[in-house]
Amino acid sequence: MNYKMIFWVASRALRLEAALLFVPLVIALLYGDGMAATFLKSIAVLAMGSGLLSWIKVKDQTIYAKDGFMTVALAWILISFFGALPFWFSGTFPSFVDCLFEAVSGFTTTGASILTEIESLPPSILFWRCFIHWIGGMGVLVFMLSMVSLGEGRSIHLIRAEMTGPDVGKIVPKMKNTAKILYSIYLGMTLLETVILTAGGMPLFDSVVHAMSTAGTGGFSIKNLSIGGYGDNYFFITVIGVFMMLFAMNFNLYYFLLARQWKQIWRNEEMRWFLLIIVFSTLCITVDVVGLFPGWQEAAAHSYFQVTSIMSSTGFSTTDYNLWPTFAKTVLFLLMIIGACGGSTGGGIKVSRFIILMKKTMAEILRLIHPRAVSVIKLNGKPVERETIHGVNTFFTCYMLLIFVGVFFISLNGFDFETNLSAVIACLGNVGPGFGMVGPMGNFAAFSGGSKLLLSFYMLLGRLEIFPILLLVLPMFYRKK
Repeated sequence: MNYKMIFWVASRALRLEAALLFVPLVIALLYGDGMAATFLKSIAVLAMGSGLLSWIKVKDQTIYAKDGFMTVALAWILISFFGALPFWFSGTFPSFVDCLFEAVSGFTTTGASILTEIESLPPSILFWRCFIHWIGGMGVLVFMLSMVSLGEGRSIHLIRAEMTGPDVGKIVPKMKNTAKILYSIYLGMTLLETVILTAGGMPLFDSVVHAMSTAGTGGFSIKNLSIGGYGDNYFFITVIGVFMMLFAMNFNLYYFLLARQWKQIWRNEEMRWFLLIIVFSTLCITVDVVGLFPGWQEAAAHSYFQVTSIMSSTGFSTTDYNLWPTFAKTVLFLLMIIGACGGSTGGGIKVSRFIILMKKTMAEILRLIHPRAVSVIKLNGKPVERETIHGVNTFFTCYMLLIFVGVFFISLNGFDFETNLSAVIACLGNVGPGFGMVGPMGNFAAFSGGSKLLLSFYMLLGRLEIFPILLLVLPMFYRKK
């Protein structure tokens, strides 16, 4: 394993984080909220940390698949740790564990919070919470690779380890150009949402932070009641709801849209299933909760918003869905597990994996009926490689096992089963709010320090799709053979 190259890339990630901290520093100076020293201290610590790692002389710059996993895992752990410094130096959080939980939740776009009061925080701290959603949404190393060239052979292993979905490929021949295209689309959509929200009457600062949280499908808000803090403003509800859905779709589709490759878009099975699930779930919940709202329109608007919020793993809320009937809550719970599309900023198991699992199950049933039948599993009209199918099966098994293990340890807090189960699934799926005590009007403040660290670990597992972080703690990963 090329440890020198791994630490060299990690140092560049910390250097990038230090540069990004200048943005909230400017916000602190503009608003005069007294947090300028907080960000200057954080930048200084990051500069020293990245400087120490930069002293390592790298002769062999080769990055293999194994190195890619470790590089991405280490980089994300480091940026989360150092990203917690502004929270700690600001003095607005009770403990460093709480700061770390909030930072990990931000970078992994989970949106789970330990804060009971949000609106009283300084503007620059509020901005940093949402900004790290935006940074982590598309991927920290993807952002870095869009600006710095590491060579084609090295970049592909880093992006594959960081991007979501059962299979990651290039949309153009060079990986650096792919990263640039993805981030250009990401930035453009974020700016578009900001402009629309501002035009609709939302203050500019509020529009920017909520657009960043939507883009990263994170869900941190600057209001205690999330989007519900703006009342029943159906313009905001509709716009944010639509953009949550758009950011939860595979970003390759937007490249095909710009390139006018219409067939590639329509051929995408995952997109069709994703939209179908949203429509069906919205209809089911609307029928179930219509009695709780003045009319069908209001019920449909809030139902659609919560469906897209949960399925995209954003976690915004307009109302307390904890008070909804059991059927509606069950639908939302299932959407937490399914998640968004592969190649998006959303979390969960991913729609494409469920499609492959269903087709694999049907193929096995067919094989039992007709032992000599040869079935080929296809996705988007193309055969799915056996390695990909095996990877999906392994991922699903690990995902379920992690839920069982997580609930076992979290239950030591003594909370109800609904709270424990949804807290684990919400963190592993990067959804944020769950049910019970961790519902849309609740938070994770009551959990013990050990549980917060475990849930932070689960958030990293979910964002990097289990294997990079899991391999990091397995002794066999470090053996030469």
